[in-house]
Amino acid sequence: MSRILVINPNSSSAVTRGIAEALAPLGDHFDCCDLPSSPATIATDEDVARAGVGLAEMVKTTPAAAYVTACFSDPGLDMARALTDKPVIGIQEAGILTAMARADLFGIIALGPNSIGRHRRKIRMMGVESRLAGELPLSGVSAEASGRDETVYAEVRETAARLRDMGAGAIILGCAGMAPIRARLERDTGVAVIDPVMAGAAMALGAVLG
Repeated sequence: MSRILVINPNSSSAVTRGIAEALAPLGDHFDCCDLPSSPATIATDEDVARAGVGLAEMVKTTPAAAYVTACFSDPGLDMARALTDKPVIGIQEAGILTAMARADLFGIIALGPNSIGRHRRKIRMMGVESRLAGELPLSGVSAEASGRDETVYAEVRETAARLRDMGAGAIILGCAGMAPIRARLERDTGVAVIDPVMAGAAMALGAVLG
């Protein structure tokens, strides 16, 4: 089987390492990379657009059995799908679909307030607004800090508890950088916590093996 390429569209090597570590339980099927020309955190709509071009170019020039866009804003997803006949999985779509398989209502933890608008647009496009309990932002942290900083973890845990109280039976981590804290947050909150990178990688693996 050819390898599955997991593309972190930001330039943080620490986030890329965290993604690779999180995917290790799925076996040695994945190559993880980032885009050195991108910012360390995909925060604005301009960041998303620029990262999307870089991601699509990576898909166009790098052969793989399947591709996973490891950013919750799914930059370049439609463009990349138009450039290859291989599966291209966006982690926001994958995370939402996985959450709905676990619970009636899901919630999302966003890195910051600016992310919510574009996340909501995707939710509307998917036609699943009725399943959203809510989306709450962190105070605006970096992708790397979201999965590695203890002060940020306390904020993530508080935000997850608020989403649980709003009725969310599953909570999606709204950034690939949060992958290292998934299991800990699930233990601390008693709610299913979805790492969208793991969800996307599992779907890509299923498509390739199937």
